[in-house]
Amino acid sequence: MKRKKKQGKLTAMNDLIITGSSRLMLMNEKGKLRLPHEGEVSWLPEAEKFLFPGYIALSLKDIDGFPSEAVEYGLRESWSILPSEKYKAAAKGAALVNWNDSERFCPLDGTPLLRNSEISKCCPTCGREYFPRLSPAIVVLVLRGEEALLVHASTLKNPEVMTLVAGYVETGETLEECVRREIKEETDLDVADIRYFGSQAWPYPNQLMMGFTARYAGGILRFADGEITAGDFFTRDNIPVIPTMPSLSRVIIEAWRDGKFSEIYKEC
Repeated sequence: MKRKKKQGKLTAMNDLIITGSSRLMLMNEKGKLRLPHEGEVSWLPEAEKFLFPGYIALSLKDIDGFPSEAVEYGLRESWSILPSEKYKAAAKGAALVNWNDSERFCPLDGTPLLRNSEISKCCPTCGREYFPRLSPAIVVLVLRGEEALLVHASTLKNPEVMTLVAGYVETGETLEECVRREIKEETDLDVADIRYFGSQAWPYPNQLMMGFTARYAGGILRFADGEITAGDFFTRDNIPVIPTMPSLSRVIIEAWRDGKFSEIYKEC
């Protein structure tokens, strides 16, 4: 199936998504942070821009001087201050900028890639076209009666945060097979009744997160491969520190805390 190449369209009030290394430029307007508007920030003539309706995305390194009102803010942290649609646009722009900065050469012959559309590059030597790469990954809430499995991954910066079992989808496996494999590899537990919850674009740097719930079906909790350093089954009244919004793990944990998934709580 041929991909559609959507072209961006400039309007009088385009917002600028100026980003890099999970940082985002915002403007401080009388104490309120917002995305910069076109015309408020200058960029270098050679800057590569990505256009999509209402927005222009470009790299922080291509900015020609910072306005006095400009501040750098964490992209993930901007979720709490930007309207939802603008945060989603910022996340999309960040993913495009990261792709552009990190994938510069054709993997077949090493030729520098040329922009072919707003969402593709082309190799002038072999003619192959490349699109932004997505890395599919799963997160899963394992339920045992009224308890939920929360774990601490070695990659988490905060030693107190407990989250969901997560992992990347491997070549040749389905999402459900990935859920079973990751849980088995990381906790030595078996699960059943795997159910899809929802998905989330996660531009840190290019994941597509897919959330699931599953019922505990047996096994003793052991951290087999070293990726998880701690974990246990928790009830709603003793939930530890959990990831911040807007992560899909937090959304799923909050759904469980609010009493959802009751049909999975039933013991077989």
